[in-house]
Amino acid sequence: MAKRMRVGVIFGGRSVEHDVSLVSARSVLRNLDPGRYEVVAIGITRRGKWVTSSNAEQLIDRGLDWEGAEGCVLPADPAAGGLLRHPRGAAAPVAEPLDVVFPVVHGGQGEDGTLQGLLELANLPYVGAGVMASSVGMDKDMMKRIFREAGLPIVASRTLLRSRWEETREVLLRELPAELGFPCFVKPANTGSSVGISKARDARQLAEGIALAFRYDRKAVVEAAVDAREIECSVLGNDDPIASVPGEIVPCNEFYDYEAKYLDEGSRLIIPADLPPERAEEVRRVAVEAFRAVDGAGMARVDFFLDRKSGRLLLNELNTIPGFTPISMYPKLWEAAGIAYSDLLDRLVLLALERHREKGSSVTDFQPSSDRRKP
Repeated sequence: MAKRMRVGVIFGGRSVEHDVSLVSARSVLRNLDPGRYEVVAIGITRRGKWVTSSNAEQLIDRGLDWEGAEGCVLPADPAAGGLLRHPRGAAAPVAEPLDVVFPVVHGGQGEDGTLQGLLELANLPYVGAGVMASSVGMDKDMMKRIFREAGLPIVASRTLLRSRWEETREVLLRELPAELGFPCFVKPANTGSSVGISKARDARQLAEGIALAFRYDRKAVVEAAVDAREIECSVLGNDDPIASVPGEIVPCNEFYDYEAKYLDEGSRLIIPADLPPERAEEVRRVAVEAFRAVDGAGMARVDFFLDRKSGRLLLNELNTIPGFTPISMYPKLWEAAGIAYSDLLDRLVLLALERHREKGSSVTDFQPSSDRRKP
């Protein structure tokens, strides 16, 4: 029997998306083929403590602060080769070698490049985007700048800093409606799952929405509202990515907020989206262009607005660690394209190993040639 690959699945985290991460992780853990993989469950509590357990389901069910969980740490030193587990009563930590890491940490300090930076320092292969693409994909302000530079169609917006808002509140409450109109949307620049997003129809709601966004981040993005259908497309690959069939979200609430995504019943996923073939192909093409614009790797879900009046396709955002819950669009779109959930996980692991090998072909030392040295 072939040796099973040791996969470290990291979930939880110090983020407002902690609970969503646990649901995604449960689904990933259940669908990794036990005949091919030996899974090491790695949780990060809301306070940032790293824990592990041989019983992944129990770790999630009982909460990451469960007294039966063992402390652990992932050293940045590549010589460690993976995780160091701290069994109770043991005099020394126990090494848990890892062949590849599957991060399922949504939101800050997981999806924003910080966790990816640790994995780079540890020289461990990992699923998904690298440091730069992760940080850009998390920051709606920087993402829009890159999309704009790449010539991709985006919604008109304005970025605010908390410090500037506190200093020039009244000025901004005059400028923003004049520039973007009402209604408009206010979003924290660095959250996902629609946390902290609000729709403003007047100056009072705009001020309240900005205050709400600044609870979660020092930057906020104010966007013009578009009467649009919400279209999503999944991307898979490294240097030669492919796009899935597009799907459509029909939210049960006024927009696809946190409650419509995870709590309230009634939101519908239409797969494939009812689009003319040429429009579906445009969605796929722009999704791949957006993925390449941020130098994505492994996976991403790309979200669009399809303007009901003009028919124009507008790029909303790109998610580098999309949801993997049972109702998440990313795996469902690939399932519609003929790739089952467990096969999708296999492909993502292989893409992680491929990218790690490719990066390993670059040299990390440099010696100037002797004939170019100064006398």
